Amino acid sequence: MMAKEILEQALKLKPKEKFEVVNYILKSLDNLDHNIGEIWAEEAEKRLIANRNGRLNGISMEKIL
Repeated sequence: MMAKEILEQALKLKPKEKFEVVNYILKSLDNLDHNIGEIWAEEAEKRLIANRNGRLNGISMEKIL
């Protein structure tokens, strides 16, 4: 079954059933990489260093809001 067909079927479910499907999908994403926290910490460190060295241009919170 293709993703579009699965989505069409999922949209026909009752709200509680939709929640269960979404919950199972989200949990499956958590299990993709057990080292995800470590990977994100390394990426954050790289970005912090790049920012401090002037190699990363940030956007001020005022502009975002």
